[in-house]
Amino acid sequence: MFPLRFKTAVALVLLGLLTLLAGIGQKTIWAPSETFTASAPSDAAEAPLTVIDQKLRTLHGGTVKIDIEGDGNFMLAAGRPDDVDAWVGQTAHNTITGVTEDQKSLQVEHADGEATAPNPAGSDLWVSTENASGELEYTWTPPADGEWTLLLASDGTKPAPATISMTFPNDTATPWAIPLMVLGGLLMLAGIALALLSARKKDGEGDGKGSGFAQRARAKSEARSSSRLPMVSGGVATAAVTAAVVAFTGGAATAATSPAPAPATESAAAAGQPAASPVLLDAQFRRILEQVSSAADAGDAAKDAAQLAERVGGTELEVRTQNYKIRSQVGTYEARMPVRSTKLLTTVVTSERSWPRSVLAVTQGDGNVVPQLLTLVQPSPRENYKLTETTPLQPGTTFPAIDRSGTETLAAADKSGLLYSGEEALAGLADRLSNAESSFKDKLVEGASSPYIADTLSYQAEVVKSGENGNFSFTHKVVPESTVVFRTADGGALVLGRINFGFDGTPKASGDKLTIGDDAAALAGGKETTTGMVLNFAESMAVYVPPAGSTDPMKLVAATRGLVGASFK
Repeated sequence: MFPLRFKTAVALVLLGLLTLLAGIGQKTIWAPSETFTASAPSDAAEAPLTVIDQKLRTLHGGTVKIDIEGDGNFMLAAGRPDDVDAWVGQTAHNTITGVTEDQKSLQVEHADGEATAPNPAGSDLWVSTENASGELEYTWTPPADGEWTLLLASDGTKPAPATISMTFPNDTATPWAIPLMVLGGLLMLAGIALALLSARKKDGEGDGKGSGFAQRARAKSEARSSSRLPMVSGGVATAAVTAAVVAFTGGAATAATSPAPAPATESAAAAGQPAASPVLLDAQFRRILEQVSSAADAGDAAKDAAQLAERVGGTELEVRTQNYKIRSQVGTYEARMPVRSTKLLTTVVTSERSWPRSVLAVTQGDGNVVPQLLTLVQPSPRENYKLTETTPLQPGTTFPAIDRSGTETLAAADKSGLLYSGEEALAGLADRLSNAESSFKDKLVEGASSPYIADTLSYQAEVVKSGENGNFSFTHKVVPESTVVFRTADGGALVLGRINFGFDGTPKASGDKLTIGDDAAALAGGKETTTGMVLNFAESMAVYVPPAGSTDPMKLVAATRGLVGASFK
């Protein structure tokens, strides 16, 4: 019969082998899948828009893949979460918010609302857009730091595609694999050691027998010794194999449970979207600027304001419309400076995420004698940016430094940290243009090589002096709603806005005639009047305001004017 100790040793070896195999199995045949796929429930309510929440992109770390099937054409757009929410507005929509515990289904929440929406394709809010027909395979990669949400839609009137599945990285960690393999190896070694101790004890008991028995015991002992060597070798081999397996799978475990450092964009996203993210990325801005430039080029070439409407508005649309009308009758009348998207010298992007949003580009391309300031405004989430003003930089003037990663915009009346508020700066400029002895004469200056203010005052004085048959007056009035204020890098501000320049003339005596130029006549419908005339110009201006406490004066940075109206009284 086998001694109890020997039976115990065999049991330990067998138990250790099973434990070792269980640990190895967790790393091989029982290892979890590297990914899992969850699908949207088939009974989800229909809606024209589907939002895929930004938190799904980082739900399990790693890359998320999305498969979408739908009827006809559809689009998948990426935008900031607040931009997507603002665009969706009150429209009925579904939001994919998470994954069920069994990892088989996507969690979908439905919000009732308006049955249709405008087509979201082409919105300036989207950083990127994927267009598809029938099906789309999409790898969700963040375009920049921060949080990004996806918007899925057909055309805003039809239901958004409902067949959606998302494949996520799975948790492949097997925390018990290594402990089981180590424990299994130790149990096997313990069993082998116990078997050896049992054999040695039996040998010791045999040495006390008679000489015959002693001889047989020695023979058996030698036989055991010769047969024991392979057992010891086998135990060492088992330990070595166990150690090798543990080392190999331990490396695998480290790779699975210790992910490589995430890219910078991922790290930033994990930290959450910055509170002051710029409203446009550089790629967005360039795309918008190219579309604005193309629209302006088309309108200029055809002298057709209708071709401007999609991307030009406000003061610039008014000035160019009247410019086309004048040039259609007066061939020598100067065209407006062309709008170029390149060379892009700098951009100014607000970090204020409410609407309306204002941004600024400084470009100098073909036909731009000097750099030109292009002011673009987005009135609301579902409207695109439009060019509202073009203002040539005054020769010899330096454009103030402004943080390109996003800057603060201030309300026109906000004077915080400034020598003057935006409305005070433009009011001071209007007064300077109206009065040669203005109280702002030394508070707002211009470069000697670009005397816009001086030339305007000189022109007005000359007209009054030479007006034998008429009485003339001039006004410069700020258009408050046009004012845009950007904080500069030194704590000051760049103020942009429109001033209405009015030129009023009345005959001195009955029968006196006033004559206007060909350009004004194209708008007034004639060249002479005995009742009086009114000319209106739109002045697009930019003024630098120093920070509070500075002893420096304000400076005129950019200025131009365009004739927008002429009529007889």
